[in-house]
Amino acid sequence: MSEWQKTGWRQKPRVQMPDYTDAAALSAVEAQLANFPPLVFAGEARRLKQHLAAAGRGEAFLLQGGDCAESFDQFSADAIRDTFKVMLQMAMVLTYGAKVPVIKVGRMAGQFAKPRSAPTETINGVELPSYRGDIINDLAFTPEARTPNPQKMLQAYTQAAATVNLLRAFSTGGFADMSRVHAWTLGFTDEQEVQKYSEIASRIQDSIDFMRAAGINAETTHEFSSVEFYTSHEGLLLEYEEALTRLDSTSGKWLAGSGHMIWIGDRTRQPDGAHVEFCRGVLNPIGLKCGPTTTAEDLKVLMAKLNPENEEGKLTLIARFGAGKAGEHLPRLIKAVQEEGANVTWVCDPMHGNTIKSSTGYKTRPFDSVLREVRDFFGVHSAEGTIPGGVHFEMTGQDVTECTGGVRAVTEEDLSDRYHTACDPRLNASQSLELAFLVAEELSSLRATQKARQAG
Repeated sequence: MSEWQKTGWRQKPRVQMPDYTDAAALSAVEAQLANFPPLVFAGEARRLKQHLAAAGRGEAFLLQGGDCAESFDQFSADAIRDTFKVMLQMAMVLTYGAKVPVIKVGRMAGQFAKPRSAPTETINGVELPSYRGDIINDLAFTPEARTPNPQKMLQAYTQAAATVNLLRAFSTGGFADMSRVHAWTLGFTDEQEVQKYSEIASRIQDSIDFMRAAGINAETTHEFSSVEFYTSHEGLLLEYEEALTRLDSTSGKWLAGSGHMIWIGDRTRQPDGAHVEFCRGVLNPIGLKCGPTTTAEDLKVLMAKLNPENEEGKLTLIARFGAGKAGEHLPRLIKAVQEEGANVTWVCDPMHGNTIKSSTGYKTRPFDSVLREVRDFFGVHSAEGTIPGGVHFEMTGQDVTECTGGVRAVTEEDLSDRYHTACDPRLNASQSLELAFLVAEELSSLRATQKARQAG
């Protein structure tokens, strides 16, 4: 394979990327970003890779979640705090179910660009470029707003840096204290409609009480009051990614300094395309979205390109098929991985294959469909004897009404109440935590099945 250069993607076919009209303005922004500090560091990316390797072996479990697309106008410390808080609650519940450490990775501090199904959209006979996320253009339907503006990369960097800074503070400053996190969860299970989860919550409380009695608490144990929290986003806008790529002096390898983990979307995974070319050369762990159109042959080529040394933890395959379709598509991809002897971590994204248009005109995702795809994913891995390594959700800590269902029963008529997403519908705080309890039950069941097989 040819020697990798961080500019090499520019010679490859590019899709889902904007055409900037002012080349000089773009070059100026890229030069400015190239002088800025990276947002993450190589040692952190290597540590996440080790954790993901453990998830691939069944010794850890990945929880990846956050915004569909971060926006500039909804940016606030409260929003970051609320999403971080719900992810901690979910992680605690999943830890109890899986009986292994849960790796916490946010779709945060960089998830600004979005692939679109069409390059343009037409309203009332007027055709303009599609909205591609706040790092590229604006949502307002005007020629000025929809023209790609390279200056927006600088604003995205500033917001990402502030987000990373706040996440680091939350992770280590006492906010993540295990007792505090569980107290929030107990408040959730006290409510009438979710009391069916109170038994699990009580068991978690018993475990915390036992640890405290044994002298393990926030004062004596760092792990009790702090967490490791990583950032991730789709590596879509390659001008931004290249500008933040840095040479790691320790290993002599290149780091994508925009986030700990970047992933390649289902629309940008062309084996000879620009996005695969860029991602194959960085030391970060890489995610690869696998949809219904992913062929076994393509997957084999992509695994060889993205992880030529077959490192554990390097490549995470994020399955996104839609409810009822995992049984059709996942086994053939698992077989392709096994035929190559490839080290991968399997993760379920039950969001992207389950988007529908409601009767009220809103794009939504039914909670039951999301849950069904998760259960399908676990079921296939149980049947194949392989390891489900994690879940990947679009969610928010805010009390939005974007996905229907859940115990608090968001209906199609409710969608208009608090529908705030700029792109795709997200699970709200209640739905996210409920899903964590249900996934924990799946993990407990899987663990029991595995034990029975080993005993037999």
